[in-house]
Amino acid sequence: MPTYTIEPPDILVIDATHMVPRHPYHLKTLDILGITVVGTLPDQPITGPFSIESGGLVNLGPPYGTVKVAGMTVDEARIAVEDHLRQNFLKSPQVTVSLLQMSGSQQIAGEHLVGPDGTVTLGSFGSVSVVGHTLASAKMAIEWHLSQFLENPEVSVDVYAYNSKVYYIVTQGAGLGDGVHRFPITGNETVLDAISNVNGLTGVSSKRIWIARPSTQPGNVQILPVKWEAITAQAAAETNYQILPGDRVFIAEDKLIAFDTTLGKIISPLERVMGFALLGTGVATRLSGPVLKGGGNRQNNF
Repeated sequence: MPTYTIEPPDILVIDATHMVPRHPYHLKTLDILGITVVGTLPDQPITGPFSIESGGLVNLGPPYGTVKVAGMTVDEARIAVEDHLRQNFLKSPQVTVSLLQMSGSQQIAGEHLVGPDGTVTLGSFGSVSVVGHTLASAKMAIEWHLSQFLENPEVSVDVYAYNSKVYYIVTQGAGLGDGVHRFPITGNETVLDAISNVNGLTGVSSKRIWIARPSTQPGNVQILPVKWEAITAQAAAETNYQILPGDRVFIAEDKLIAFDTTLGKIISPLERVMGFALLGTGVATRLSGPVLKGGGNRQNNF
C-alpha cells in the first residue's frame, strides 16, 4: 500500500504525551493540581491530586474547606492555599503545589473527525489542517500549532477510522438492476476478502470477475482478470489481488439469466396486450349472444 494520507472524513486518535503550558500559566477549572502539605492534622493529611472544581475552587477536604485558585499561577495558588491553612487551621504549614494536568489536554487527547475543510479541532487550542498529510507530518503540524501555547509539546497520532480510502464492489443484476457496495480500505483486503463482504456470488452472478483499477493518467484503466475457481477451490494466490483505494471489483452477470430476463421483459407486455384482447373478445361474445337471440324472436312474431 502507498503511504497513507489523511483526508475527510477520517477519524484520528491523538494522544497528548507531553503537555507543559508556557509560563506564566493561569489555572483554569478542571485543571488537576498536585498538592502536598507538611504539618497537617495527624489524622487529616493533605496530599495527592486535586481537581479545580466549578467556581475555580479546590477542595482540600474536611476540615480544611475550599480555596479559590482559578486565574492564579501555580506559585500564587501555593501562597493562597498556605495562607488559607495558616489563618484557619494550621500553625506553620509547608505547601507544595504543582500542575499535574491541564484541562486543555483533555481537549487534545481522544478521537477527532477530520472535517470537510480538512482540519481537526483541538478545543480551546483551535484547529489544525491535516488534509494531505501523512501520520508523521500530521504529528509535526499539530505539535507546531500547539507550540504557540505549550512548551515543546509532544503528541502521537494514529488513524482510528479509515473513512476516506474506499473500494467498490459492483455486481451486475442480469437485467434486474446492478448493485454497488462501498467499503473502507484497511490495508490488507484481497479479492476474496472483498467478495466475502457481500456474502459471495449471487444466483444471477457468473464467475467472470475482474478488478478495474484507475490510473493517474486520464482514460487509462488497468483491468486485472480474476480466476474464481483458482482462488477458491485451488487456493491459488496469483489472481487474488490486494485491493487498493479506488478499485472496482466487478462481478459480471450470468448471460443465460440476463437473456431470460430480457426475453421476459419483451414477452410480458405482449402477453398483457393479448390477454386484454382475449378478455375483450370474450366479453363482446357474451354480450352479443342475448341480443342476437332476442332479435330472432322478434322476426318469428312477424
